[in-house]
Amino acid sequence: MVQGNNEHGKDTKINVGKVILTVIAVAGVVGIALVAPNALQAFDRLFRDKKRKYHASSYIKKKITQLVNQNLIEIIEKNGKRFARLTPQGYQKLLRYRLGELTIEKPKKWDGKWRVIIFDIQEKRRRLRDALRNELAHLGFLSLQKSVWVHPYECEEVIILLKSHFHVGKDILYMTVEKIENDTWLKREFELI
Repeated sequence: MVQGNNEHGKDTKINVGKVILTVIAVAGVVGIALVAPNALQAFDRLFRDKKRKYHASSYIKKKITQLVNQNLIEIIEKNGKRFARLTPQGYQKLLRYRLGELTIEKPKKWDGKWRVIIFDIQEKRRRLRDALRNELAHLGFLSLQKSVWVHPYECEEVIILLKSHFHVGKDILYMTVEKIENDTWLKREFELI
């Protein structure tokens, strides 16, 4: 983490590793000499004075080495130039960062449909199943049964991201349903009535 001041003078902490992984993911493959300046652009408003910018630049270079050592990025050489790209583990780490930022957008008016998630994950993958349940609860889903969860708003893209992260594409079904029997308690829980 790097700390700086935002435009209102308040201290702000930034996850530099996340910024570097995002810069590389957006570019696909990026020249190593370009990673630090591109990452610094994300901090531009936070570091107004040169001394802080210098320390941030130095920190970014150290962080790149750390990310290589963690096997999250790899450095390749082409025509005498060094480039950085994400490893599969780097993509997974970035996906975990994004999962932490996921939200389901609440529309102005509910369309009257329920989004139901059902899954069948074997007992030998219990930890994964529990992690999925925790993520669904964090996103605001309510449990109808242990492997049946419901939400009132459109969230198919969020579920696709969860399927990708947990590698359970075939084991999770996303449904949009018109009616759930005795759904008054759900409507109360989601403050729809």
